[in-house]
Amino acid sequence: MSDDGKKTLGLMGGSRSGNVKQSFSHGRTKNVVVETKRKRVVVPKPGAAKPAAPGAVRGGDPARRPAGISDAEMERRLKAVQAAKARETEDAARRAQEDLEREAERNRRREEQETKERELREREERTQAKVAAEEQKKREAEAAALLAAAPPPTPEERAAKTGVVRNKVAEPVRREEPARPSRNKGREDNRRSGKLTVNQASAGNDGRHRSMASMKRKQERARQKAMGGTVEREKIIRDVQVPDAIMVQELANRMAERVSDVVKSLMQMGMMVTQNQTIDQDTAELIVEEFGHKIVRVSDADVEDVIDQVVDSPEDLKPRAPIITVMGHVDHGKTSLLDAIRNARVVSGEAGGITQHIGAYQVEQNGDLLTFLDTPGHAAFTSMRSRGAQVTDIVILVVAADDAVMPQTIEAIAHAKAANVPMIVAINKIDRPAADPQKVRTDLLQHEVIVEQMSGEVQDVEVSATTGQGLDQLLEAIALQSEILELKANPNRAASGAVIEAQLDVGRGPVATVLVQNGTLKLGDIFVVGEQWGKVRALISDSGERIKTAGPSTPVEVLGLNGTPEAGDVLNVVETEAQAREIAEYRAQAAKDKRAALGAATTLEQLMANAKANEDISELPILLKADVQGSAEAIVQAMAKIGNDEVRVRVLHSGVGAITETDIGLAEASGAPVFGFNVRANTSARNTANQKGVEIRYYSVIYDLVDDVKAAASGLLSAEIRETFIGYANIKEVFKVSGVGKVAGCLVTEGVARRSAGVRLLRDNVVIHEGTLKTLKRFKDEVPEVQSGQECGMAFENYDDIRPNDVIEIFEREEVERKLT
Repeated sequence: MSDDGKKTLGLMGGSRSGNVKQSFSHGRTKNVVVETKRKRVVVPKPGAAKPAAPGAVRGGDPARRPAGISDAEMERRLKAVQAAKARETEDAARRAQEDLEREAERNRRREEQETKERELREREERTQAKVAAEEQKKREAEAAALLAAAPPPTPEERAAKTGVVRNKVAEPVRREEPARPSRNKGREDNRRSGKLTVNQASAGNDGRHRSMASMKRKQERARQKAMGGTVEREKIIRDVQVPDAIMVQELANRMAERVSDVVKSLMQMGMMVTQNQTIDQDTAELIVEEFGHKIVRVSDADVEDVIDQVVDSPEDLKPRAPIITVMGHVDHGKTSLLDAIRNARVVSGEAGGITQHIGAYQVEQNGDLLTFLDTPGHAAFTSMRSRGAQVTDIVILVVAADDAVMPQTIEAIAHAKAANVPMIVAINKIDRPAADPQKVRTDLLQHEVIVEQMSGEVQDVEVSATTGQGLDQLLEAIALQSEILELKANPNRAASGAVIEAQLDVGRGPVATVLVQNGTLKLGDIFVVGEQWGKVRALISDSGERIKTAGPSTPVEVLGLNGTPEAGDVLNVVETEAQAREIAEYRAQAAKDKRAALGAATTLEQLMANAKANEDISELPILLKADVQGSAEAIVQAMAKIGNDEVRVRVLHSGVGAITETDIGLAEASGAPVFGFNVRANTSARNTANQKGVEIRYYSVIYDLVDDVKAAASGLLSAEIRETFIGYANIKEVFKVSGVGKVAGCLVTEGVARRSAGVRLLRDNVVIHEGTLKTLKRFKDEVPEVQSGQECGMAFENYDDIRPNDVIEIFEREEVERKLT
């Protein structure tokens, strides 16, 4: 029994009891009686089985074993039972380990959650304290403002307040102070209303996050309201620039309105759009007017308005060097004549002795600078000659005295007339025995070029590039013509010029040869040229020297472009990189849209017509890489002229620079050869081409490339079939032969009958059958041919409808290979 009279908790069987003293808070203790159960000892009964001896039979007593189970089976069952027990033990241990890990993970998460909640509470308390301090400062400022605005008290009021009446001292009146707000009042209210969050503390009742600027505006409105001022804010009317298409979010930003309000207004108009969708200019105008703003319609092309279209005043213009272009037929001595003027050797550096690039040089003559452009004369370089005529002031038309006027000479005259440029005729090779300058002057009359010796206005000079004869007279003619033109330009403005040539240099990147026409190009200038833009990183003169500025009429190589421009593009200097990038992106997108519009069929009928037209045309795909942009353009134009109604050449890709692995991949996918003009393939491209079996051909002369492509395209032409009639035979009788069929007994009346030839069966001069002979016999022997006047036997292949008096026409077919002209 315990001290309080209750019966203690006991255990049945053998047990022993003991007292345990428990300690509690505030010094209280209690004795508890605890009983411990003793360990049970099992005593085996006298008749129980003893443990098996080491030599005993495993698997238990055979007498008590189930029938039909051998020792081996019993041993396997025992092993299975032991394995099952071992697995149960492992599973229990694994479950216990997993329980421990889950418990540890729960404890860790609980601690993290408690830490986060504690940090959140601390942050909320700091925010609440800050808001309360700001409110206290605000109230103190308002009270001070009210006191300052109140009128000064009168003497009676002051005496009443102080208690002084008729010189009697009244009892001191206790001054009533305004009740200060309790600091805990807000906290008690917050405790009653629940947990305070950061959003509630900073945003207010609506739960929407408010920025610091919004809170300042709220405080300003409250201050103005307390001071009796106006609270309504005046609506700001903005001029909103709207392009042809604009995103909803961008339109809201330009109006300084909420995106949600703009989207809501559009939905009310029946347009279910999001902030990332694009609307047209008319819809944007309705939205802008609804929000009370003014619309300013702009176009995407307005980005180019930043390019200064400066009108130079006459006092700003200064004399500049003339730009002279040397034009004429191929191999008439244009480059050699320029070499003689420059005392240089340019022609030796050109492949095949012909000019394949536009060269720009400056020559000093009697203290004055002359800028020369050397254009190619080959028929493939039409566009390059056209570019030379567009940027030039004077054209020197070189005509060989022993060759007279040729096709490219006529073309150069046409370019000069189209550009309205004065010409000077240089009759070259005057030192040759076959020279006939008078024939040149006479031939020029047919093309409306009347020289001075023929009572015209065009100057003509007889020169020899080899001996130097007449060079001084040529330079004097150029000087006289430039004086007549009075060439001037303004060097003190943003530079503009034309790209004469462009290439991709391995070490220097994209390089453009630019002829500056107006202004001065300086290092660091930001410019846009065609679809490319850049910043002038270096300027290199025609002599290879680095210079810092390039004035009007100066040819210079410009480094610092982000891509290779097209030859003939105009270079303009702008103020910022953003403007240059925007203009270049607009031009690139416009060019892309134009190419897509030209290449796309708008209707299903057009698609089917194009597919049907292309079905009968064989194409030779090629891939072209050249050293400069002008050469690539000239070769592409030459490829477009190769072909006819059956075959055409298709340039899959043309570019500037070395042949790369990407080019090989494109050629391999389309089964096209790769042509390199004055460029080579890099190592990886060569290895890839060898692996994939792509053919790479290198050229340095445009004639060879064009001729090879013509030969390859000619191989796609179907061969022309020519028929030659070699004989006639009349059928006299028809016999039936077993195993052969009907055999015609014939007499060869003309020519010869051959076993390998084709035959036609004519009945009343109408072709009944066309085929080949199965057999041709003379008497009983098979013979290859039978001469005229002899009899023979003929049997047709797969045809038996033969009759007497029919005529057999014997002919041979011959395939003739065709070539493109």
